[in-house]
Amino acid sequence: MEKKYWQSIENHLEAKKGENKRNNEPMPEFSIEGLDESEIKGKSSRRDFLKMLGFSVSAVALVSSCQMPVRKAIPLLNQPEELIPGVPNFFASTFFDGNDYCSILVKTRENRPIKIEGNNMSPISKGGTSARVQASVLNLYDDARLKKPHKEAVDSDWETIDKDIMDNLEAFSLTNKKVVLLTSTIISPTTKKLIEDITGRYSNIEWVMYDAVSYQAIRKAHELNFGEAAIPSFSFDKAKVVVGFNADYLGTWLDPVAFSKQFSRNRKLFKGNTDMSRLYQYESQLSLTGSNADYRFGIKPSDEGVILLNLYNEIAKATAFTTYNAPATAFDVKKAANDLLENKGKSLVVSGTNNLNIQLIVNAINNALGNYGQTLDIDRPMNLKQGDEKAMADVVKQMNAGEIGGVLIHNVNPAYDYIDAKAFADGMKKVRLRVSFADVKDETAGLCNYIAPDHNYLESWNDAEPIKGQLSIQQPTINPIFDTRQFQDSLMKWTGVSGNFRDYLENSWKSILPSEGNYSINWNKAKQDGVYSYAVEDKEHKFSEQGLSAKVAGSGIELALYEKISIGSGKYTNNPWLLEMPDPITTATWDNYVCVPLKYAEENDLKFEDVVKINGGIELPLIVQPGQADGTISIALGFGRTAAGKAGNGVGQNVFGLANKNGFVSLGGKEVTIEKTGKTYPLAVTQIHHTMEGRAIARETTLDEYKKNKYAGNEEHLRDEKNNTTLYKKIDFDGIQWGMTIDLTSCTGCANCVIACQAENNVAVIGKEQVKNRRIMHWMRIDRYYSAEEANPDVYHMPVMCQHCDNAPCENVCPVAATNHSNEGLNQMLYNRCIGTRYCINNCPYKVRRFNWFEFTNNNQFDYNMNSDLGKMVLNPDVTVRQRGVAEKCSLCVQRLQEKKLTAKMENRELRDGEVQTACSQSCPTDAITFGNLLDKNSEVSQNVTEGRMYHLLEHLHTLPSTSYLTKVKNREA
Repeated sequence: MEKKYWQSIENHLEAKKGENKRNNEPMPEFSIEGLDESEIKGKSSRRDFLKMLGFSVSAVALVSSCQMPVRKAIPLLNQPEELIPGVPNFFASTFFDGNDYCSILVKTRENRPIKIEGNNMSPISKGGTSARVQASVLNLYDDARLKKPHKEAVDSDWETIDKDIMDNLEAFSLTNKKVVLLTSTIISPTTKKLIEDITGRYSNIEWVMYDAVSYQAIRKAHELNFGEAAIPSFSFDKAKVVVGFNADYLGTWLDPVAFSKQFSRNRKLFKGNTDMSRLYQYESQLSLTGSNADYRFGIKPSDEGVILLNLYNEIAKATAFTTYNAPATAFDVKKAANDLLENKGKSLVVSGTNNLNIQLIVNAINNALGNYGQTLDIDRPMNLKQGDEKAMADVVKQMNAGEIGGVLIHNVNPAYDYIDAKAFADGMKKVRLRVSFADVKDETAGLCNYIAPDHNYLESWNDAEPIKGQLSIQQPTINPIFDTRQFQDSLMKWTGVSGNFRDYLENSWKSILPSEGNYSINWNKAKQDGVYSYAVEDKEHKFSEQGLSAKVAGSGIELALYEKISIGSGKYTNNPWLLEMPDPITTATWDNYVCVPLKYAEENDLKFEDVVKINGGIELPLIVQPGQADGTISIALGFGRTAAGKAGNGVGQNVFGLANKNGFVSLGGKEVTIEKTGKTYPLAVTQIHHTMEGRAIARETTLDEYKKNKYAGNEEHLRDEKNNTTLYKKIDFDGIQWGMTIDLTSCTGCANCVIACQAENNVAVIGKEQVKNRRIMHWMRIDRYYSAEEANPDVYHMPVMCQHCDNAPCENVCPVAATNHSNEGLNQMLYNRCIGTRYCINNCPYKVRRFNWFEFTNNNQFDYNMNSDLGKMVLNPDVTVRQRGVAEKCSLCVQRLQEKKLTAKMENRELRDGEVQTACSQSCPTDAITFGNLLDKNSEVSQNVTEGRMYHLLEHLHTLPSTSYLTKVKNREA
């Protein structure tokens, strides 16, 4: 029986009932202005038809052919040698926002950062990035950024606030009144050294690190087991079997860029390789990692400890370790246990739950399997997520008791994201000196009497050590745009540390870089490479066993909070690129919502977009989510901001207060009530914009079947290829035919490529209302398909962009040849020729063409941080900004192709394979997208198309796409 694939639970259930409303419902009646009733209902002649057709075409042509405004470029009077107009410069730097780390290259044009690329020299991220990293360049040009210091909510100057703050700090020092420096996790060794110098001078200053999403249970568990509070570094590339529990390590857990890169290395099936890792995932909400699992199980948060303890006992019996009494579980753990036991020292068990008992069980399992020193490294721990929950709780308690005289707040927003934000806000009112270093006036900065705005990270000097022994440099790529000052320089000024932080940083590195050789040369090389490594000594570690226990699951509805891949814990809620990025699982944009399982929705007559009330307070619309565990609901963090900026204010609801406080603050396990309100709220969901009409667009097989037959799951391709015929002459390319392959086994659906494409190609943000109208402008989309059972389906992610067909249906119907074929295989657009008939859009079977229904630039109705003079600085000058009435689509980054071709020509050589990278292929953390010359038989892309897994999208139409897909393979029993 042929496997059925579906896009949404609503359409799937309608299809099962034979009620496909999308295809069967009548077209709505539209009013036709300018025609009387007789003309509408009567017959029209061929001449009348052509007359009306001609009017419609000419009207659109009139709109689209308006003269573009003239803008003058003024050259520099004194041009620096390293600056050549039109040629980009790249600077190695570091992205770290207190949560996520990535080593990066910053692309600048005429001293403007316009694009973030991955740094291939980094041993951690290895050239990968994430959607947040890609979108961070837009934050540099955010109009919401503070332009100068603030005193008592009004503009001030540095001289005034410096004097006031230093006077207060001096007074507190004389009376030994406590001052708290409250920061996010800091992984900069130089910044740590500076803070330690300051706290050493001033005994009344206490440094506290706080994370909005805490990971402290992992640190505490390792302190009990190994005597060192640390998060070990993980090597997913060395693990043949991975068992995860509510840890979305491909999406948001700890370091997903590095983990995705590692994980994908064990899933590459090329050149005869059939060795592949296996992933088990136990989780409450369907996560990105769960959607890529070979075996996935939906569990309640309170089930996790019981399942883990049963898994531990299965392993302990076989490895002569102590077993513990464990309640029975309905979930079979024997298969996972057997796979782990067969791969001792080559396996990995991880949990994302901030619960000490659970993390102790996880450590005990990894210890019994001999994974420490193999897939986990305690000698080279991760320095991410160092927040101390107890210290933070003490600060709030002491503020409310009037025991703290001053608080200096850097890169955290507890007035929004602390579990008891009201207690924090009340305590702030009792503190005399309240200073924020925020670069925008967020919820916490609004409670402060002084704001000393920090530079954006692209304007700053710093360093980072995300993993012990692995360092990276952060350097400015643009002069400060506003009258801001780096956080470290402000601290140095107020505490009497001489000099500036840039010099302090360079002096600090004298103890890091090798003493032999010329220091200046070594320092410049470190800045140029962006990364530096030093050797770390291996030590012997003795595992101290702890008593293990687990409680039976509760019977009520349990809440699972989670971070979205886009906006995370709320730091990027004012970033329009990320707000409009479709969620990889729900494909929803611009909102948060309640995900409920199908069974609960049917039992309680709940439907898509119904509004429900959680715990009698927060009201949110719901999505019936396949894969949501029975007895649970899930809601994304990061929304409900009141002081984010014009794009993010008032979007969704803040649910940080619904976290579960049981020892440590955990995102899952709190029992909640759900009440139907009778209201509805529209959501902008993109997956249902187009129908797949039952076609086998996503193709899959199992590893066992693939080992037997390299065409497994792809038999349809062989049939279609055999039946292909055409009346058209085959195109002969001379030397170059650009093409792309996308490996669906490697693609995790992270959507990093979507934002990279948007940044590279000046793709417009259109807002929620236009997304609802199915007018989203992304050149690239990630389609998400389901198959199998509704409660726990298989999930498939498929990147789709223009397929650059040799028999392109769009080219034949354009009346003005605005879309045509290049001699290198590109389906290209001539914007100044397009008259906006949209025939090409109607004739494209892949639905990848976009139309500018409005003037999205210089239009206050679409002012999403890119229309002001400041916002326009992010635009790529190599790519035309499209105007109203013009169709657009993926160009395979033709501007990048031309740049590399010119470079090769100037160096009198041929293009090298892999030298040309599209924005999507360059940014992909799993290397799922390969781009190159199909005519070069030695190129990676040409070798990929010879794989038995290769097929084309809708290849029965014989459009001859230049983009190919490789069948998804899951490592499960057939």
